[in-house]
Amino acid sequence: MSKNSLASFAQSGATLAVRVTPNARANKVEIEDETIKISVTAPPADGKANAAVIKLLSKALGVAKTRLNLVQGHKGRDKVFRLD
Repeated sequence: MSKNSLASFAQSGATLAVRVTPNARANKVEIEDETIKISVTAPPADGKANAAVIKLLSKALGVAKTRLNLVQGHKGRDKVFRLD
């Protein structure tokens, strides 16, 4: 997915619902059926997958990692991020 595909979501105060797949073969961000799906190679332990998701999503949005806040789904596959 290109950086510009998600760049339109990069507005302050925006919320993004994301479906995460940890332990994937490769890191990737894709939009499928109006759902943002993120696959990360990191395991879902000790916050490693969440950190990898934030890194990948911030790169796709073209924003700093510090602007993304995980507001829901700290331990689940369905997550909600707020862009500050």
